[in-house]
Amino acid sequence: MIFKPVEASRVTLSELMLPSHSNFSGKIHGGFILSLMDQIAFASASKFSGYYCVTASVDTVNFLNPIEIGELVTLKASVNFVGNSSMIVGIRVESENIRTGTCKHCNSSYFTMVAKDDEGKTIKVPGLTISTEDEIRRFYNGIQQTKLKKTNPKVAFERDFDTIEMHQLFQDFNVEIK
Repeated sequence: MIFKPVEASRVTLSELMLPSHSNFSGKIHGGFILSLMDQIAFASASKFSGYYCVTASVDTVNFLNPIEIGELVTLKASVNFVGNSSMIVGIRVESENIRTGTCKHCNSSYFTMVAKDDEGKTIKVPGLTISTEDEIRRFYNGIQQTKLKKTNPKVAFERDFDTIEMHQLFQDFNVEIK
């Protein structure tokens, strides 16, 4: 079996934010940032696996700080976890005010990418060599993420939603059941 270090997946992308990237409130549009995140996840996973990769899922995306027109946005990505044909790519988004040098963390997310061969079939990816405490922590978190994904979708389907318990649970939320 072939193993590759995390370093074999590291990719950095920087882009100046232009007015054409903004939304109606003058901040950079979240969809534009998501597009950049998808591009860097593809680049990281493809670089690591040696195959083209597709996005299978995107875990929580929290926009922590707004990005302004004129800021330099830098995305950093690396493979945190590998399965058979899938990889979890961790992405960190930061913006820098190029006039003041002030940097802010804007977003972190995890993209699950799947390697595909020339016929579009999933293909086995190399194993991951981890050596630092951060890499070990990230791999462990990847194990937890995959476990949660395997059990979580079943939870909603196995519940009986027409119960007094559900109605009581929902009463604390902004919802009406008719």
